Amino acid sequence: MRFLISIFIFIYCLFFSSMIKAQSIKAISGKVVNQNNEPMMGSALLLSVRDSVIIKQHDFLEGEFQLSNINQKEVLMKLTSVEFADMFLHISYEGKENVNLGSVIISEKNNQLNEVVIKSQAPLLKYAANGTISVNVANTLLATSNSVNELLGRVPNVVVSEGQVSVLGKGEAIIYLNGILINYERFAAIPVSQIASIEVVANPSSKYDAEGKAVINIITKKNIENGIMGSATQQITVSKFAGTSTNTLFDFNYTKGRFSFVTNYGLQLGKGRELLFTTRTRPNPDEYMRSELTTDWKRQFNNYSNFGFGLQYTFSPKSYLSLAYSGNIEDLGGVVASRNLITDNTSSSFYATDIAKNDVLLNQFVNLNYNLITDKKGSSLFLAGQYSDFNGNINDFIEENGVVNNLNTLKYLKNIVGSTTDIITVQADLSKKINEKNKLDAGAKFSYANINSATDFLTSENKEAGFEPDEELSSDFSYEEKIKAVYFSYGRTFSEKLDISIGARGEWTRYNLATTARGNQQFEKSYNNFFPNLLLNFTISDHLKGHFSYVSRITRPRYQALNPYVIYQDPFTTIEGNPNLLPEKVHAFEIGAMFKKFDFKLGYTYKIDAISGAALRGDKPNSYVLRSLNLEKEDSFFASASRSISNKWWNSVNTLSMSVTKVTDNFYEYETGPVKPQIYLYSNNTFTIPNLFKIQLLAWYLGEKSYGLRSDNDRSVVTLGIEKNFFKDALKLNFTANDIFNTFNVSGNYDVGQTEIYYHRTYTMNYFRLVAAYSFGNSKKTTYKKTEIEQSENNRAR
Repeated sequence: MRFLISIFIFIYCLFFSSMIKAQSIKAISGKVVNQNNEPMMGSALLLSVRDSVIIKQHDFLEGEFQLSNINQKEVLMKLTSVEFADMFLHISYEGKENVNLGSVIISEKNNQLNEVVIKSQAPLLKYAANGTISVNVANTLLATSNSVNELLGRVPNVVVSEGQVSVLGKGEAIIYLNGILINYERFAAIPVSQIASIEVVANPSSKYDAEGKAVINIITKKNIENGIMGSATQQITVSKFAGTSTNTLFDFNYTKGRFSFVTNYGLQLGKGRELLFTTRTRPNPDEYMRSELTTDWKRQFNNYSNFGFGLQYTFSPKSYLSLAYSGNIEDLGGVVASRNLITDNTSSSFYATDIAKNDVLLNQFVNLNYNLITDKKGSSLFLAGQYSDFNGNINDFIEENGVVNNLNTLKYLKNIVGSTTDIITVQADLSKKINEKNKLDAGAKFSYANINSATDFLTSENKEAGFEPDEELSSDFSYEEKIKAVYFSYGRTFSEKLDISIGARGEWTRYNLATTARGNQQFEKSYNNFFPNLLLNFTISDHLKGHFSYVSRITRPRYQALNPYVIYQDPFTTIEGNPNLLPEKVHAFEIGAMFKKFDFKLGYTYKIDAISGAALRGDKPNSYVLRSLNLEKEDSFFASASRSISNKWWNSVNTLSMSVTKVTDNFYEYETGPVKPQIYLYSNNTFTIPNLFKIQLLAWYLGEKSYGLRSDNDRSVVTLGIEKNFFKDALKLNFTANDIFNTFNVSGNYDVGQTEIYYHRTYTMNYFRLVAAYSFGNSKKTTYKKTEIEQSENNRAR
């Protein structure tokens, strides 16, 4: 408590001391014209005088540009376009906060794309004053990733584990694409070759959806050129553990005048693998039991593809209308082999279960967006609608051989599942720039989700004699949900030393859930939530900046986690949803400082009804059910320090973090253990040998973690890559060796309900990969902007 009081006293004093204005530039405006006074189109970039890092950027179509909230004593301005030669202006404070350059006359050049030789590298990592970090992806080791999921696992402070993307010190993150929330399926379908950078937003404002504890914003490359541009990429991955897989990616852009068209297609074929070893032990002599279970997912990617196209018509430089369609197919084959040895006081048994997978999932999305710039200050109105459709079909054949006290048993099962999810979302966002110091954002959103699934299990002891329904394992499920949301965010700049942003988001949720699992069950509930947030940015000197934030969030259960249908592994192990699962509420505080190229953070997060998971005892002796559940509360503290290095031959990002987490629960009979801090180390390095090649080295380490109710073991990855460009950078070859020392696995232990549980999961991380990427085109200028509606409901459809 004293610590928090001290923070608020510090901010209070800083707030009033910063009222004295320093001498600096706040805004720069002007108009770019040619020698005939005709407006030109291009980009205005503000660069740091010290290290040439981009501070602000504004793209203009009719010559006029305006950049605000600069707060610098001097800057370099770069005016660039394919229509004219680059122009540099050195601008210093001369008594005016708002600098108007008037008409800037440039020299035109021929519309030919001459080769440009870059003598220095762009920084791999950029820090923002509000705690956000921006990670460059293009032309780095991150760009060789096979999927966006793998790419995020290489981003500093981001941990990817068991299908969950988390930010250290915060928790599970939601994914945005170019500033708009997307669902997991669309996230997985983004071509890595199109990603320019990743933003990790640790302290999201009320404009972001209330889902998730942090935001990861994926920014794609911008093609602002007219004509044709495209790329083709081929990846081949070889792994001793999983086998060989290929990934083929193609994207194409065409623009002429006000019309833009984009399309992409990706196809993954080959094999994947995941191995899980679990022991469950009840040490009490009266009910002793030990289970040693090995589950081996040997996946066959029959058709893992993503596809999409987008159309946009630009009415004027101030408005555009866009329509986008995208989708992906996951046709999965292969085998899930499960081996379970069970020993108790009365018997010994062994079960071998083989599941022949035949799963097909088709996801489709349609977006319609309209954007309008409403005034000369840059205020805007955004209207959008989206329809999402998920269709899944499972037709698995299960063969189960058992040996119980030396007696053989044989059983066959068929698992047939059909599921549909339909989501409709509409939203409106208004951003109003009142003046140079004040800005107001407000918006509203409505979403409707309808989920239906039917799960049928058929069993037989002789498959030639036919199958009989198994009513105990079969079930139907339906879920209907409506969410209404409104938000506002107000930002004010008091001086170049202090700006503040306050906001709030209100959400009203109502749902109906019905299932026939374990008897007919029906749930109906409605609840309201209010999420305030606060962000203070303060500048102490040119080299020292700081921020303080408070953010409140919510994590609603995924639809799959609510559905109590059975995912069969063996006679004593199933995965089932929990219809009683509650949303998780989060309150997060953070204070940070930037000193030159160092970034420091200190934070505290408090969670109520924290969503977790565990293996709980089932209704039958020796049986266990894996399901999501709510824990009472979670307290987490973290501290981190980062340092980046950038010069002509070496780019490096280095991070050190430490976190302490304590989870409390008095319902599920967890055995309470010690609380120990967890260490996180990260280093990403690119060495450039001029005119030859690049060597890329990435390494990270996530230490042991004990947080009261369970413990996680450490894991690490070391990745080495070499890259060479040919034909004036049109062709790029990259060879990568990932997880060289084979040290990545997810393992740990916990005690719940008188059962000691240990798990060890191995993924396909140790591999060699060859990537060939070819870029083509004659592009000169385009304005297509693919925007997708904010939709957290899609994130839960997995």
